[in-house]
Amino acid sequence: MKKILLIQGHPDAESFNFALYEAYKKGAITSDAEIKEIIVRDLQFNPNLQFGYRKRTELEPDLLESIEKIKWAEHIVLFYPVWWGSVPALLKGFFDRIFLPGIAYEKIENSLWWKKLLKGRSGHIISTLDQPAWYYWLYYGRPSYHAMKQLTFHFVGIKPVRTTTIGPIRLSKDSYRANWIKKLEKLGFEQK
Repeated sequence: MKKILLIQGHPDAESFNFALYEAYKKGAITSDAEIKEIIVRDLQFNPNLQFGYRKRTELEPDLLESIEKIKWAEHIVLFYPVWWGSVPALLKGFFDRIFLPGIAYEKIENSLWWKKLLKGRSGHIISTLDQPAWYYWLYYGRPSYHAMKQLTFHFVGIKPVRTTTIGPIRLSKDSYRANWIKKLEKLGFEQK
């Protein structure tokens, strides 16, 4: 039985992205995985890293609880929409506030290198977009994946990280959406 943390980064609970999240969760529960959730839109926190890394801002209770969930997890599944080639601002602020030195990584004195404090966890990034996934990859080079996979998850030791891109959502047919709901439920059941 795998310990899976689901992080939902879409600010709109009525979005198709949330439906995909629920489908994955349903499949994972059916497989007897142990599940914890972070719905970023429901957290009470300031997403602004006000002083950068010069001075730490006290972490709100919801962020402290989120950190404990991340430490608990063996597999982290992140859901978000691609907006302007990136993640929603609230999700970015969430990671800015919790992936801090001493929590997610640790600087090595007199070195440019760091210790990755979240090793031993795998990840899966599932995102939606309003253009074909192949176009996002071929024309733009998938910038949100590079930011989240390499520059965020890999930076703190979360590896390997799978990616699933779903799009275009805008103007998609019900049959297209239903097919993706089934695929996500299966991914959840397979604990991937």
